[in-house]
Amino acid sequence: MPAIAPVPAIRIDAAVPTPARRGGRYVLYWMTAARRLGHNHALQRALAWCEELGKPLVVFEPLRVDYPYASDRFHRFVIEGMAEHASTMREAGFVYLPFVEREQGGGKGLLEALARDACVVVGDDFPAFFLPHMRARAASMLSELGVRFEVVDSCGLLPLRASPSAFNFAHQFRRFVQKTLPAHFDGAPMPTPLTKGVGRGEADLVASVVRERYRFATDDELGALDALIAALPIDHTIGGIDEHGGEREGRARMKRFVAKKLARYHEDRSHPDDDVASGLSSWLHFGHVSSHEILAEVARATDWDPSKIAKKPHGSREGWWNASDAADGFLDELVTWRELGFARCHHTDDFTTWEGIPAWARQTLAEHRHDRRPALYTVDQLDRGETDNEVWNAAQRELRETGRIQNYLRMVWGKTTLNWFDDPRDAFEALIHLNDKYAIDGRDPNTYTNIGWVFGAYDRAWGPERKIFGKVRYMTSGNTVKKLRMKDWLSKWSDGPTRSTRGTTLSMYDD
Repeated sequence: MPAIAPVPAIRIDAAVPTPARRGGRYVLYWMTAARRLGHNHALQRALAWCEELGKPLVVFEPLRVDYPYASDRFHRFVIEGMAEHASTMREAGFVYLPFVEREQGGGKGLLEALARDACVVVGDDFPAFFLPHMRARAASMLSELGVRFEVVDSCGLLPLRASPSAFNFAHQFRRFVQKTLPAHFDGAPMPTPLTKGVGRGEADLVASVVRERYRFATDDELGALDALIAALPIDHTIGGIDEHGGEREGRARMKRFVAKKLARYHEDRSHPDDDVASGLSSWLHFGHVSSHEILAEVARATDWDPSKIAKKPHGSREGWWNASDAADGFLDELVTWRELGFARCHHTDDFTTWEGIPAWARQTLAEHRHDRRPALYTVDQLDRGETDNEVWNAAQRELRETGRIQNYLRMVWGKTTLNWFDDPRDAFEALIHLNDKYAIDGRDPNTYTNIGWVFGAYDRAWGPERKIFGKVRYMTSGNTVKKLRMKDWLSKWSDGPTRSTRGTTLSMYDD
């Protein structure tokens, strides 16, 4: 029996279906989205090719400097994972090439140079941000070279190609998932494929001309991140955060959440002071942790058997998983709401545009364009947190400093912004901008789902019809302060007295 388990065919897209070149020197894994060495279908597929062809593995993990919103914050999070990979791969005897681009265009031609000696190139599938365009350009280049190119989906529990279309409502997608997902449980990725003894090789596999032309990051550079990042042409005004990127930290956070917070998740997750949300979205976004690994950890820690899920797909958010109430609620977020966005991005390209908002929502918001706004702000004022709403300002400060906003307050942050633009389209674009600029988990199908929901996506028309919002669901900072435990959170992130949240500064946004 092969040491490396086969990857389900539904997760593999032969972007260039040319037969593998058996005369090549190695199998090349181009790591761009699933930035992890375990629970990774793409890495597993590359190792399966190594086993079949009797060739070693080369893992190439690049980081450009010209991606949208490139900053110290995102670079540091990714490079911390790269430093971890360099150590792990070296100790295990595999070839790993971390490439941190030093100037715009500095990595041009590198994938092509590496592919010239490859038997096959395996890449990551990710349906958002600039990655689909990068994949298309790579496919065109590799087709001209005559090199087989496979793109492998490691995004979620449900394969991207298992969904027939985008879904307009969570309950529709949930019913489809409940009907379809169990058939894919057996295709979970291997936790530690590198330990199977396949794919080891010497560093001189890569032609010297490639190493001479391109400067790969050394262990010393990866270990001295401040100096490495400071020299790069990226935005240095958006600094790093206290939390570290990488598999090790993502896995540790996952275990802490399951052990200490999961039991309270279904009751307390909305309360900022309780802080029982998983906080895993940043590591999920950069591929440092896998939803398969999270599911396995929840099952292990709660003594839950995934084979005992309900057989009937009823579409309800409760009861189908047949887990505890807390695990049930968390898994609905991890699977339904997270993968709803991935299905949308896989099937459409309008997820970051105003046209992607449902027609009924765009219409009702347009009908209220001329309603008097309590205030009007520029995007720069919002960026600095200079509004008359202290809850919004506090949420923006949390986003600027930590790269995240507490889950419930992220919804309130989004809804409140609608009050401050005459054109709701401008409010939409402002939220996309602020989210992608600061959030570690920005530029992701999941966060685009969240912003779309603010404007009516995945929702129904609500009554009574209101000023500014029309029939779009309404949320207020004032009501949020009244119903949530958030005094400590406000004390930490507010720049004024907490009592202001119950005073006139919020009255214009309250019921």
